[in-house]
Amino acid sequence: MLKPLKYQFFSPREIRPEGWLRRQLEIQADGLAGNLDKVWRDVRESAWIGGSCEGWERVPYWLDGFIPLAFLLEDENRIARAKRYIDAILASQRPDGWLCPCTDGERPTYDTWAVLLIAKVLALWGECSGDERIPDALSRCLKQFSAHINRYTLREWGAARWFEGLIAIFWLYEKTGEEWLLILARKLRAQGFDWRAIFEDGLLDDLTSGWDFYSHIVNVGMMIKSEALASRFTGLDPADFADRVCAWLDEHHGSPAGHWNGDENLHGTSPISGAELCSVVETMYSCEQLFSVTGNPTWLDRLERLAFNSLPATTSPDMWSHQYDQMANQVCCTPMEKQIFRSNGVEAHLFGLEPNYGCCTANMGQGWPKLALSAWMRGGDGSIVSAVLVPSTLKTDVDGVPVEITLDTHYPFGGGLFYHVKAERPVAFTLRIRVPEDSTVTCADGSVKDGFLEITKVWSDEKVAVTFFAKTHMEQRPSGLWCVKRGVLTFALPIAEKWQRLEYTKNGVERAFPYCDYHITPQSEWAYGFADDQPATSSFTLTDTVFDPANPPVRVLVRLAPVEWGFTNGHCAELPESNRAIGEAHEFTLIPYGCTNLRMTELPKVE
Repeated sequence: MLKPLKYQFFSPREIRPEGWLRRQLEIQADGLAGNLDKVWRDVRESAWIGGSCEGWERVPYWLDGFIPLAFLLEDENRIARAKRYIDAILASQRPDGWLCPCTDGERPTYDTWAVLLIAKVLALWGECSGDERIPDALSRCLKQFSAHINRYTLREWGAARWFEGLIAIFWLYEKTGEEWLLILARKLRAQGFDWRAIFEDGLLDDLTSGWDFYSHIVNVGMMIKSEALASRFTGLDPADFADRVCAWLDEHHGSPAGHWNGDENLHGTSPISGAELCSVVETMYSCEQLFSVTGNPTWLDRLERLAFNSLPATTSPDMWSHQYDQMANQVCCTPMEKQIFRSNGVEAHLFGLEPNYGCCTANMGQGWPKLALSAWMRGGDGSIVSAVLVPSTLKTDVDGVPVEITLDTHYPFGGGLFYHVKAERPVAFTLRIRVPEDSTVTCADGSVKDGFLEITKVWSDEKVAVTFFAKTHMEQRPSGLWCVKRGVLTFALPIAEKWQRLEYTKNGVERAFPYCDYHITPQSEWAYGFADDQPATSSFTLTDTVFDPANPPVRVLVRLAPVEWGFTNGHCAELPESNRAIGEAHEFTLIPYGCTNLRMTELPKVE
């Protein structure tokens, strides 16, 4: 038997994005992630649909974001395009259940990470579409896979990411109750990396240079949910491991944008270390799963820090280009003369079609749609939880009564939370509203308990207004530098920028506007330090396009003074040469980190 979840996800068909969230999903749909099947040969001509290009992780990665995006926007064209891929994948399934595009002779050496990933995608498609073919196809796939790994055990990526297979296994088990699925789950755990031992034995401490599976930032972002997921059949504590490992990662590799540095492997706390885009969206997904299993709202705070800072900062505002690695202090995006990242190349921080490596091109699209799918959850006691505080509508049933709840908000940028609950006839239930970290809330109804504002009543046609306040403050970084924060938002000094478009073809891959590459150079000074300790929230511009650097939704005023700060090799030095001011202080405007392309986030306090 599986231990029940603390909070269950609603069906994608019950959630509708609104306001700025809907606009963000529309931008994504109109950008690279919404058009990869048209412009990128690794999706357009993939072996998954009978083509000659990559037949491993890229199409499943892309579908993992494209499918929920299409259904959330109720976009019939994109739903049909996703179905074309699903139809081709199902049609190619072998009689024994094998699903991946390789020959029978290649199976023994085929890294079955792709099996775990496509199984998760099929479960997602089944949940979004209600496609009645999926349970049988997935059952045959997983049965064959279970037999396959008896002889060809998990290795490399499949071993590192074994727990990703639990998503599809649990989905199918909850439909069928077949015990062989839990045997497969235990088999995966037995054959995969023992991440608890890797962490507790200090193996992550010892890996300081080069590339390896253990400190690979995407593996790490994924693995934080491993023990929580497995706890559903082991009965072990679902929270202890994730709590401890994230505390360690925050201390030794944390960045001001709410993530960890890893370029491509864990790389300390330097403001010029990078953070890989794949790791951002995978850590977001881990946080969503961790909240569902543990019920601890701190995972939602971490999720929002990633979603509102790291995720938008690593894509261009139109989402037609992205970085492989983002940097907290990022003053230039042109090729470096020599590598400063731990294991990525000198162009990994450029904006483009597939900088450094194409995994992020395929995988980046899951971030925003899955955040939207986490907006609302259902408690085991029948409560409805407003989990991620984004503008959205939930349409569901409570004790057989149709209920619609709409959240109108510009959180986290400003304003309050405004709920409108409409029930077809009066019905009693508890509405839980998450209280964000470092915030205080005020509401005429309900009381705060364990991180949630709880309102229990008979609902018919009710409105609930929640005001919240988050103080703007400065936070010291491990390097001795400082950054400015307000609630889950991090702020940065934007640098005026010049974009140079690069259109070319390399290794058969075309870069043509709007899916081309760019060099970005600074057009304003950036070497400053904080002249006082009193940042102040200045103004709000509450539109539905919230990550526009030209029109940021919230601004913070600070006084900065110039300092000596080196620039070599295409990047700023890790630290200023001195904290001594070399000129007069003036007032500057900081904007949300997620609104910036070039920026300075960590600055000294001047002497």
